[in-house]
Amino acid sequence: MTKQIAVAGKGGTGKTTFTSLLIRYLIEHQKRPILAVDADPNANLNEALGMGLGETISDIIARTKDPHGLPAGMTQEPYIEYKLQAALEETKDVDLLVMGGPDGPGCYCFPNNILRKHLEILADNYAYVVMDNEAGLEHISRRVTGNIDILFIVSDASARAIRSAGRVHELVKKLNSRIKEIYLIVTKNHAGDIETLQQEIAATGLDLIGTIPYDAEVARYDVEGKPLIELPATSGAVIAVNQICSKVNV
Repeated sequence: MTKQIAVAGKGGTGKTTFTSLLIRYLIEHQKRPILAVDADPNANLNEALGMGLGETISDIIARTKDPHGLPAGMTQEPYIEYKLQAALEETKDVDLLVMGGPDGPGCYCFPNNILRKHLEILADNYAYVVMDNEAGLEHISRRVTGNIDILFIVSDASARAIRSAGRVHELVKKLNSRIKEIYLIVTKNHAGDIETLQQEIAATGLDLIGTIPYDAEVARYDVEGKPLIELPATSGAVIAVNQICSKVNV
């Protein structure tokens, strides 16, 4: 049975950092194979994982809308199935699928049912699917992703970001999505931040499952363009993510 994990949060909160270190935890604990799905229009999960960036699902969908975009004799459904496989960036431990932007010619509205069907077929080949979402939860709201076992909502240690996490939680409840467990994670925190933010955190209605300290090593890797998945085991962020993953038994 495939376990589906989604990560959501506004840009700049450390969402992709958390996602990449979650994937690292799964790899280190032999919880493979893993399908990583970058569902954020500002796709950069590939960089955090040290992987390339190939064709996006948005590119594929756009091509199906062009009368001349499909190969002769091929209809939309088998074309999407074939291209989903071709769009995978593959490594020994993890495969990556990038959704791309949802707006404009690559909008998912038309072929949602086809896309959902073949993503489910693809996901069945993996022990884990880990999806990095934008705060708007585009793919969850369109029911493209199916059932989700765990949703981590990521916020940094600021009142604005905590409130944004609360809005994501409200959106999830309105969508009535099939999500079994939902947790809040607060990143980039310094001593005393959580106590200061206690009232804001309580207002979200979310279970704070863990915090990730501000880590200068993460900032240095970002500046130097190094894959975050290669952070040393002594990194505060790595240690904190490992503890969170162990706590929720991913």
